Amino acid sequence: MILDQVRVLEAERVPLAEAAGRILAEDFSATWDLPHWDNSAMDGYAVRSEDCTAPRTLRLSGYHPAGEAATTPLQPQTAAKILTGAPIPPGADAVIPIEDTELLGGGEEVRLQHAVARGAHVRRKGEDVTTGQRLLPAGRRLGAPEIAALASFSQLSVSVARRPRVAILATGDELVEPGEPLSPGKLHNSNSVALAAAVQEAGAEPLLLGIARDNPESLRERLEHGFAKKVDALITSAGVSAGDRDFVRDVLEALGVRQLFWKVEMKPGHPTAFGMRGETPVFALPGNPVSTLIAFDQLVRPALLKMGGQQRCLRRTIRASFSGADFKKKPGRVFFLRVRLTRQGESWLAEPAGSQETGILRTLVDADGIAVIPAECDKVGRGQELEVHLLREELGYLPLA
Repeated sequence: MILDQVRVLEAERVPLAEAAGRILAEDFSATWDLPHWDNSAMDGYAVRSEDCTAPRTLRLSGYHPAGEAATTPLQPQTAAKILTGAPIPPGADAVIPIEDTELLGGGEEVRLQHAVARGAHVRRKGEDVTTGQRLLPAGRRLGAPEIAALASFSQLSVSVARRPRVAILATGDELVEPGEPLSPGKLHNSNSVALAAAVQEAGAEPLLLGIARDNPESLRERLEHGFAKKVDALITSAGVSAGDRDFVRDVLEALGVRQLFWKVEMKPGHPTAFGMRGETPVFALPGNPVSTLIAFDQLVRPALLKMGGQQRCLRRTIRASFSGADFKKKPGRVFFLRVRLTRQGESWLAEPAGSQETGILRTLVDADGIAVIPAECDKVGRGQELEVHLLREELGYLPLA
């Protein structure tokens, strides 16, 4: 439902050197052949293969370094010294590597130790990409290989999807900003900076709106300020349940937000609400830090990735065998179990990362992934296979020795 509501943002051009990690907004096709011309893949000697059917000696007749045009035809029964990347001279159709030769006659002749096949060690014009061929599709995330390909066609800038600007508002009378002293009953506002980090990890730009107090006037003032910034999405945390001071949904409705749903049969994150204000998606997340981040990961992150042009918006998943003690839950809601992952041969093992209470942030800090326990399930036993959403990219890397 969320992904159906959000749109890919308009394109913008950015310098190629600043485009790493951005999402290509339009197909890119080759504007010329690559390579531009036949060239040597080795340091060696350009030859005519018909002159090299058996080991023999050829007279040296030229020199072709990289960066210079090769206009002088290679004469029969001769060889021309050539460096890697240099154009193949007219008449030559193969290169013999320098290590397969021996200079004779004071450097005026070269002896070939092996026969040479036509086309050997020659990079053919257009063998990489031909004119008009689609090289990069829209939606491709730009990394070093893609940047190199674009630079090969003299692109100084590239069209990419604009990064979403996301307003973030924390709510609660109990909150003070990090760095401020704590008095009895107060908590530091970790949600805003945590959500800002999650927004950045999703390729978007966060805008912190501070803290709204648990009254409609404070909420309205902060939310109006956020909408006035013409952001592409807005996220609130806390104040979205059914308590005496949970005013977020009412204030959002008063500000023109059309609610599409409230409450999701999942844990953590049950009281999450989602709506639209025009074309701006609005996410009202629960306030418990674990619930906030898991609800963001499951419901907000995919939307921001789509808005930023990504075509792959969902977490990579693996199958893992549960290796902990039996885990029990009430049927009715999907449960997101924070797990540690270990490899066992070609398989993965998943065990709980700690207490699954939503007030225990340490368990999310220690988790490698989120195991999805189906709603109808009431217990997970040892050896049961689970779907796990990977949280850590480094799981694909080998550890240091």
